[in-house]
Amino acid sequence: MDKKALSERDICTKFITPAIERAGWDVQTQIREEVYLTDGQVLVRGRLVTRGEGKFADYVLYRKPNLPVAVIEAKDNNHRVGDGMQQGLRYAEMLGVPFVFSSNGDAFLEHDITNTGRPEREVALDAFPSPDELWERYRQAKGLDAPAEQIVTQDYYTDTSGKEPRYYQVNAINRVVEAVAQDQKRVLLVMATGTGKTYTAFQIIWRLWKAGVKKRILFLADRNILVDQTKTNDFKPFGGAMTKITNRKVDKSFEVYLALYQAISGTDESKDIFKLFSPDFFDLIVVDECHRGSAADNSAWRAILEYFEGATQLGLTATPKETADVSTTYYFGEPVYTYSLKQGIEDGFLAPYKVVRFDLDRDLEGWRPTHGKLDKHGNEIEDRVYNQSDFDRTLVLEKRTELVAKKVTEFLKVTDRHAKTIVFCDDIDHAERMRQALVNENGDLAAQNRKFVMRITGDNPEGKAELDQFIHPEERYPVIVTTSKLLSTGVDAQTCKVIVLDQTIRSMTEFKQIVGRGTRIREDFGKLYFTILDFKRATELFADPAFDGLPVQVYEPKGDDPPAPPDDLPTTDQEPGGDQLPPAPGSWDGPGGADENEPGSRRVKYVVADVPVYVVKERVQYYGWDGKLITESLRDFSKKAVQEEYRSLDDFLRRWRDADRKKAVVDELLERGVFFDELAEEVGRGCSPFDLVCHVAYGQPPLTRKERANNVKKRNYFTKYGEQARAVLEALLEKFSDEGVEDIADIAVLRVSPLTELGTPMEIIQRFGGKDGYVKAVRELEAELYRTTSNGAS
Repeated sequence: MDKKALSERDICTKFITPAIERAGWDVQTQIREEVYLTDGQVLVRGRLVTRGEGKFADYVLYRKPNLPVAVIEAKDNNHRVGDGMQQGLRYAEMLGVPFVFSSNGDAFLEHDITNTGRPEREVALDAFPSPDELWERYRQAKGLDAPAEQIVTQDYYTDTSGKEPRYYQVNAINRVVEAVAQDQKRVLLVMATGTGKTYTAFQIIWRLWKAGVKKRILFLADRNILVDQTKTNDFKPFGGAMTKITNRKVDKSFEVYLALYQAISGTDESKDIFKLFSPDFFDLIVVDECHRGSAADNSAWRAILEYFEGATQLGLTATPKETADVSTTYYFGEPVYTYSLKQGIEDGFLAPYKVVRFDLDRDLEGWRPTHGKLDKHGNEIEDRVYNQSDFDRTLVLEKRTELVAKKVTEFLKVTDRHAKTIVFCDDIDHAERMRQALVNENGDLAAQNRKFVMRITGDNPEGKAELDQFIHPEERYPVIVTTSKLLSTGVDAQTCKVIVLDQTIRSMTEFKQIVGRGTRIREDFGKLYFTILDFKRATELFADPAFDGLPVQVYEPKGDDPPAPPDDLPTTDQEPGGDQLPPAPGSWDGPGGADENEPGSRRVKYVVADVPVYVVKERVQYYGWDGKLITESLRDFSKKAVQEEYRSLDDFLRRWRDADRKKAVVDELLERGVFFDELAEEVGRGCSPFDLVCHVAYGQPPLTRKERANNVKKRNYFTKYGEQARAVLEALLEKFSDEGVEDIADIAVLRVSPLTELGTPMEIIQRFGGKDGYVKAVRELEAELYRTTSNGAS
């Protein structure tokens, strides 16, 4: 057998798998091949949305299901034994395993991450480590004694649905279980919104519960919807062992308790229901959204955790909070595992986002009333300059509200009028005024269904009753909802495509929670990315590229520019980021706006109806194939991208000429970040991708498709063919000229009009004496079509 003639798959089947099995690994329970890791990043290139390649590990070896210990990366025998090592190390880092092997079928190269002195060695095919040997090395590296090992190897929950945790969820679950097994009392887990924190928490609790080390568990949240969703969905397998604490009543016969902070604590000690449990009643307390109340030293809710201080306490958050008064990590410690929004976007599990920024003249310049000016209710307006942080909190400019509603509506009209949209406002009053303005801007659709626009706030039963319909992927209404705080956290709005920020946001944590409402991907509902319409510049102030990544576009329209971003604008540099926005002088600085559970506010709020407001600027920013901000024009960026792939025009022409499918060349350049649609609009001559590349990257005069087709006709190229064959070639030429078909050599072209009028594909091919003759004729036609001299003339 000639090994070098075998494919990579053959090398796996004939050499690698048998070697692993001979070492004692069970092919049914411990060896998995082609292990799925990621979906592939969603790539938004102007109007084109595609996916990058997903990641698959050739082999993953497990001690038990979902307890991986090693990765093996295979190559065919034309590679060296270690050629797969770097790829394997990347997968091992993702999976959190310490052992990596690379093989070409001759031997294994082993990398032991725990051996800092000499991590790599070559291992013969018949000397692959046994499961017990690798596990013992794993156990020692982790510092697991016998009791801890028993906990760590406890099975995951499985059911007939076939649902399995994703690789990062496995990492998170295993890291937390290991920490608890080693008696760590406070544990922090950070996972971006939309990555399945509650499902991850369920598996953690299940394994610790089944292992018998945590027999009574309390799951705490601060919103009723979070508790109800948890009980109904992810925690359902606990069945009769689980209860929700309601009506301030305690039943101590259950093992898993779900509760609101508010339901078990009060403003005075007599309402502290949690004290009906003994301090040692619970073995484990899981705090959902732990960056909120429990993170603050002076929080009334912190008293619950301090009362049960003997229990292991696990904090879950997408946004750890670090301020002068609140520190998530001070209380819980550094995270045992972090999975960021940026990583989720790169893996293709979370939706990337575009940003459309609106600068309004009054927001930039401020507004000062004339002396003695009265608002529409007859109140004399305090004489001072009102700025962006004042608007809708202490001063209402009705024209501003109307303008925001108009721009939101214009954006939906040019994209999708039924795209689920959340508008975040400063308080309940603002949310109601915005609802009215949006109803007026969308009168046609609001007339068809009164629920097209709704306000969902804590004081409004009718609105809250529609929350489930809004977040349900298959329910069409409501389409647009206005809110202030109620939807900012914990609401799983999977199909939300538009988030409108007209709220003065004062912290990174709050901003991230709001943005998290759009990060879910629902490919089956056409949701692959979302758009933020930012009227308060929050996307500038709270930029956190290390955790969140960068938007794929940022657009700032001017004046009457369209609200949806065009695809041909140059980009600008990244704006500076910030962490905490201080309150503006003279503005009200309450705790995030009016409390939605206590409608009404004591603030004096002036309402002015006669001050016009205009859009000053909108801007778009693009991000390249590597996720980095493009700081030059699209033309310059595309030129650089092409020349990195093809150093000269001759190199490109050679690749184009030799390619069996021209579309393959175009797709390669698309992946490198060349914006063909946008360049076509900028050049504006109806050019094919071929001419766009030649013109933009190498300075050749651009020819339109029609000009290229006419040049072929002028050369009397068709005269060497008979009438029937010539009719086919002329039809192919027209197809290129009028409809932009690049791959005229693709047999599939023969199955569409007008080629179908000339006969079946087989009959057309026979006009050239058979397939070989047809292919030869079309290749010659392509050569004529794309003929280019040194000065670009055709």
